[in-house]
Amino acid sequence: MKNTFMCMAIVAIALSACNNNTTEEKKTNDTTNSAATAAPVTGGSSVKDIVEHYLHIKNALTKDDGKEAANGGKALADVFAKFDQSSLTAEQKKTFTDIQADAKEHAEHISVNAEKIAHQREHFATLSKDVYDLVKTLGGGQTLYNDFCPMYNNNKGATWLSETKDIKNPYLGKTMPTCGTVKETIQ
Repeated sequence: MKNTFMCMAIVAIALSACNNNTTEEKKTNDTTNSAATAAPVTGGSSVKDIVEHYLHIKNALTKDDGKEAANGGKALADVFAKFDQSSLTAEQKKTFTDIQADAKEHAEHISVNAEKIAHQREHFATLSKDVYDLVKTLGGGQTLYNDFCPMYNNNKGATWLSETKDIKNPYLGKTMPTCGTVKETIQ
């Protein structure tokens, strides 16, 4: 009886922490990316390709679809491997080089763990930081939203990029799909 009451209290607290009232959307920082308004298009792949496959992973995780997230991870790893840096400035090249190996590794981990969605989500959290840094430097080719889930990773929270203003949480998936807030709009 005591355990049942404690479980109900925890669930009530968790649900109230993730109440996503869209009329009270929290934005801590709306910015226009001055580094690049359009994603550089290169001979191999472009930042737009990176964003497209990153969003593929994100959207699969929101649906708790580890197999589709794995497909997106494989495609993203391939895009990172084929990215042609020749049109980038020195600063952009440095940022890309700093991110490339780490992001590719996380995408590869996502691609080979279709049956371990929790593990995919761990790698997605770090991948999200890398792709955010890349988009802030190179542009994303579209409006993106930097979202935050306060409950993921034992309430340490995590961010992700989204193509829509509506919250669709890749960390909690179908369990709590609207948990989170928009932290920043990236043009």
